[in-house]
Amino acid sequence: MQQTKLLVAILGALFALPALAEEAAVTQHKEDIHVIPASEHTVTGNVSLVTDYIYRGISQTGQKPAIQGGFDYAHSRGFYAGVWGSSISWLSDAGVAASASLELDTYFGFKSSFATDFNYDVGFLRYNYPGTYVAGATKGDTDEIYGLIGYKWITAKYSYALGDTFGVPDAKGTSYFDLSASYAIPDTGVTLGAHYGKQTYQGSSAKHNAAIVAGTPTYADYKLSATKDFSGYVFGLAYSKTNAASGGFYTSLQGRDLGRGTAVLSISRSF
Repeated sequence: MQQTKLLVAILGALFALPALAEEAAVTQHKEDIHVIPASEHTVTGNVSLVTDYIYRGISQTGQKPAIQGGFDYAHSRGFYAGVWGSSISWLSDAGVAASASLELDTYFGFKSSFATDFNYDVGFLRYNYPGTYVAGATKGDTDEIYGLIGYKWITAKYSYALGDTFGVPDAKGTSYFDLSASYAIPDTGVTLGAHYGKQTYQGSSAKHNAAIVAGTPTYADYKLSATKDFSGYVFGLAYSKTNAASGGFYTSLQGRDLGRGTAVLSISRSF
């Protein structure tokens, strides 16, 4: 709960950023107003409320709402870094943590464009799940490297795990393939999205767990989405589903099928 309260406090501070940014954008000198030249450095913030935190098709909050947000730094030459957080419950729901209510991610990378309408993105992402864990349990902390290539509004991304992966030990080589499309309808503020992903676990530990828990940790997920921008507030509706076996690896101790088909509402704002 302390981590969640800290996240809420940080997110609340985001609402002050527009005024600070506007104040810093101009300076008064005698009768003249001088506009500060655009900087090579950009810092932005974001905050969201969602009815269910779905990641790679799996509910991270036991099909309950979540508050999320973060900060991003970007350089005009392509380097970026950021931190992002969300309330969660999946580790406690799985019985491996007495208390672990926060996901806190840190990442950095480089992205740019080439040729005509092509772009790429390479980077590193660290998922952190602070909390109190049951003795002998593997923490959810995960390290991934990733690469993305895009053409216009279509992207393909490959993520590769460097070790323990979302609580599965010795899972180096576990990967996630993401094929997504995002199309903004001109002059409407509406963006339509479609996504297919495949999470493939590697390592003897994943096979061992699959033998104990019905089904396999490997699965595919699908999503359709639509968002609408209303004066900077983005409202979203998405439907997500996986082919993970019901009653298996992604069923919580409370009997919730965390990979079932579900609709999610969201509201977000960037600063």
